Amino acid sequence: MKVTIERNSLLKTLGHVQSVVERRNTIPILSNIMMEADGDTVAMTATDLDIAIIESTPATVLQPGATTVPAHTLFDIVRKLPDGSEVELSQEDSDRLVVKSGRSRFTLTCLDKEDFPVMSEGDMPHRFDMASEELKRLIDKARFAISTEETRYYLNGIYLHVANSEDGPTMRAVATDGHRLAQVEQEVPEGAAGMPGIIIPRKAVAEVRKLIDELDGTVGVALSETKIRFSFGGAVITSKLIDGTFPDYSRVIPEGNDKMLEMDVRVFAEAVDRVSTISSDKTRSVKLALGDDMLTLSVNSPDSGTAREELVAAYSADAFEIGFNSRYLLDILAQIEGETVQVMLADPSSPTILRDMLDDAALYVLMPMRV
Repeated sequence: MKVTIERNSLLKTLGHVQSVVERRNTIPILSNIMMEADGDTVAMTATDLDIAIIESTPATVLQPGATTVPAHTLFDIVRKLPDGSEVELSQEDSDRLVVKSGRSRFTLTCLDKEDFPVMSEGDMPHRFDMASEELKRLIDKARFAISTEETRYYLNGIYLHVANSEDGPTMRAVATDGHRLAQVEQEVPEGAAGMPGIIIPRKAVAEVRKLIDELDGTVGVALSETKIRFSFGGAVITSKLIDGTFPDYSRVIPEGNDKMLEMDVRVFAEAVDRVSTISSDKTRSVKLALGDDMLTLSVNSPDSGTAREELVAAYSADAFEIGFNSRYLLDILAQIEGETVQVMLADPSSPTILRDMLDDAALYVLMPMRV
């Protein structure tokens, strides 16, 4: 194999594929990416056995061929080369790849491409296209609530399914970690109506989200009950789905929350951030005291002292107090795009609903805590 590639083009593709490769691997070949040169492109593939990405980049192929090279090492080399330089990749023998650029020369150890695992996709009967902006919205408004608790593995992703709402079928993305829940809806894409409910793993969500930033247009989605594939311009991500049952999240969303608080989301978030400065790292609790058109935030920390701030708010129901984890509350407030957040409360021990006044299709639930 012998190819020359423009450094920035190579760096961009390597940046996408190497992020799938884990830093520590018990199987040496999984630390490598496979490079296949043919025609006028080089295709690069990386996998961790649960997710695989393949992306092609334009190149001058002087001699076609394929090999596998250490992903992070090659990425670091290319990253440190001068901007705009030409990079030559040549395989002198089966276990050595030479990287040249200007007066720089590196020799990397290769592993046999025959040992590189290929993820079998199987049949993916459900196929549809989504606008990249729509997919980005579903991911951004839900992924902050994905659980990182490995024992509850079925919560370690976004639950994507077609649900029945008052206005008819809707595509819904839901994520929860037991403390907060995010539910986002949009129109069902053509061809998605019969899809099964699936749980897209956290890592796949993150990798897809990175590629969306560099793409305008549509993303091709194909899925079965065990795998999902996202097709971008020159890149394809295939991932296993989480094999588990997502809990009945509708039971968590309360219906009788009759106490309504409305206020400027930016003012609210900045005040929560300020008073939580002295809350303990363990609890991060903040108390909300609601009265007539007034919201008082307070934190009482045995180690650091106290904080208190009063805000003007639209509230006319009975006065009461409720506590929240400030970090969870700030995560939700960060998703509100409009100027006003609507908070629907019931009592100090019941789940609270937060809504964006500008976006009816997004709903957030936050569990209270004792303060």
